[in-house]
Order: sequence, then C-alpha cells, then structure tokens
Amino acid sequence: MINMLLGCGYKKGTTLFGYGYDFRQSNRIETGMDGLKEKLETAYKASGGRKVNIISHSMGGLLVTCFMSLQQDVFSKYVNKWICIACPFQGAPGCINDSLLTGLQFVEGCESYFFVSRWTMHQLLVECPSIYEMLPNPDFNWKQQPQIKVWCKKADKEENSSVKLEIYGPSESITLFEEALKHNELNYDGKTFALPFNFSILKWAAGTRQILNSARLPDGVRFYNIYGTSFDTPFDVCYGSETTPIENLSEICHSMPQYSYVDGDETVPAESAKADGFQATERVGVTARHRQLLRHKTVFKLIQTWLGVGQKVGKHSKTSRVVDDFAIGHA
Repeated sequence: MINMLLGCGYKKGTTLFGYGYDFRQSNRIETGMDGLKEKLETAYKASGGRKVNIISHSMGGLLVTCFMSLQQDVFSKYVNKWICIACPFQGAPGCINDSLLTGLQFVEGCESYFFVSRWTMHQLLVECPSIYEMLPNPDFNWKQQPQIKVWCKKADKEENSSVKLEIYGPSESITLFEEALKHNELNYDGKTFALPFNFSILKWAAGTRQILNSARLPDGVRFYNIYGTSFDTPFDVCYGSETTPIENLSEICHSMPQYSYVDGDETVPAESAKADGFQATERVGVTARHRQLLRHKTVFKLIQTWLGVGQKVGKHSKTSRVVDDFAIGHA
C-alpha cells in the first residue's frame, strides 16, 4: 500500500503520513484521539492548508470512527475523504468471541513454534479493551444473530447425566465468558495472577459501542468502503460435541473451537464490514483475505481512482493530490 502511494508521487513526511497506535488499547483512549488530532493537524499544515485523505484498515476504521464521533468539528475541518478497508463496524463475532475464550493462533504447523502460542495470546487478549470493543454489536440487526454453542454434560439430582446444547447470543454470551474465565490464571516469574473476564473493560467497551453507534459523517466528507468477500469467515463458534461434551465451562478455555462460516475476508464478515451506517460515496467488495486487501491490485486501482492519482505522477497538483494520513490497525 505505502509503496503504491509512493509510486503515485506521494512523499513520506510531506504528502504521506502514518499514524501508529497500540492495537491492544481502546479505540477511544485519550492518547489515541489526541495523537490522531495532532497528526491530522501536521498533515494539514504540511499540505499548505488543504484537507487530508485518510486510509484506514481493519480496527483503524473503528479508531477513525470514534475520533469522528467525538471530535466531529476537527474531523470536518481537516478531512476531505476517508477510504475505509475491512473495518469490523459491527464486530467480528467468530474471531473475537473465540479470542476471549481460547485465544488466537496466527500461524500453524512448525512456524507456530516461533510465534506467540494460542494460550499465551489468550491471556493477553483477556485484558485488551480493543478486543471487547470488537465483540458483536448486540444492537445491530444481524441477518442471523451470532451464537456461541456449548455441548454441556448435565447431571440431575439422581446423578443421571445427559448432554445438552447450550446456545448464547451476543448478550447472553457475557454470562458464558464470566463462568468460563472464572478461574483463569496467568503464571509469571513464579507468581500467579487471576485473569477473569474483565467487567470494567466490558463497561468501557459498551461506552465505546455507544460512541460508534452515534457516529455521523460530517457534511462535505466523502466516505468509501472496501470490504473483503468470498472467503469463509468465522461467525458462530461451538465447543465440545455431543459425544465429547464440556463438563465444566472452564474447560472451554483449553478446547479447540468449531466454526460455522459466513461470507467475508476470513476475519471480518462482509455483513459487518458493509454496515458502516454512513452515506457512502461507494462501497465495493473485493475478493481477498483480510490482510491481502492491503496489497491487492483491485484495491490499489480503487484508491487511485478515488484520490485522482496514478502511478508515476510527476507533477504536483492541488486538485488531484492531497495529504494522506494512515490509521492502520489489526482485528
């Protein structure tokens, strides 16, 4: 992406700027909002007072949405166009629900020995506000509500056992998170730390969801949405089976999930990525995986068209070239 823009004539620190942030933190944390404001001001001044264009990827889109909602006047003053790529506007149900319960495995096979393990990643994500903020939006009108399913072994008063499928929707899943993570612990340097489901972070994330839901695109700002399609994307997640049920909910954290899939980019369902709630100038689905969208030729062509630039542009044009600020994040 950056090389493509450089090939179009943009120059780092002059007409091309990046904005990095801690992906573990909340999308509305004060330092993040202040940093983005400062970056927009810097880009605006460097361009000679021309409004800037933002390109965001994944969770970066949530950060930009929070900023736009909380500081709409600033956003309107500095921003001309916003191109959003693969943003989980309504959450990423399968991936995020499972992240809180069992973690994430970024690579498989022998390469996994050189990367953070699924269990270690799980212990990190339980304390990440950004993860809680990407839980499925319970207020969104999903075509079908995302679910967590658990095959549970039940015993009656006579100690007769049976197997039952328990189903949890976006709101009911909080009870499951609490029970499954009740005894979750981290051992470090000979010490044990309790890491239960964090209700303080959940409360904060609920406030973030309200901010996201209330965001409005300012007049004069043009919004474009690119989302990934044609790849199986986790949506519902199931633990245990009818033949090997979960006896205690804490066992979920050490089990492997089974997914049901919907259309998307392997991480964010297309249904969520398309549901920005804004008056978009254009929305385009591209057949690509979540991270591949950042280097996909179709995406490059769309961006060049929307920005009015092309490869090897030699002469600076006030009408076709504006400063770009990147808010690139990971779901």
